[in-house]
Amino acid sequence: QIFDSDEGGTGMWKDSDGWTMYYEGISKKDGKHRVMAAESADGREWTKHGIVLDVGNDGVEGEEGEEGGEWDCDGVGSPHILRMEDGTVRMYYTGRGKDGRTAIGVARTDMNGEGPAAVFVRERVSTD
Repeated sequence: QIFDSDEGGTGMWKDSDGWTMYYEGISKKDGKHRVMAAESADGREWTKHGIVLDVGNDGVEGEEGEEGGEWDCDGVGSPHILRMEDGTVRMYYTGRGKDGRTAIGVARTDMNGEGPAAVFVRERVSTD
């Protein structure tokens, strides 16, 4: 697998059987940005696989999460992918909170043969 960074950080991943692209999409329902995945055999025609990193919990009553919502509850995007030596894949992304502040987050997946549709899970980062 080869990550294509020669094109100015396109976010595309070349597997032996094609390409995987991670990109930022905007929901028609709530207008929030999310990270999506698509796959292509030739780099020209793409099949969308949907959300691979969703927004954080917004703190709505009845949902788990911190009072006022998680730091990235208003949107996630600008994915940057790194394959680690242990076979896991890390995604560094920009998150936006209800207050409009942005920060960098990290999520990971071990892919487990799930291909581009593997969902990324946020890693807890200590702020202490």
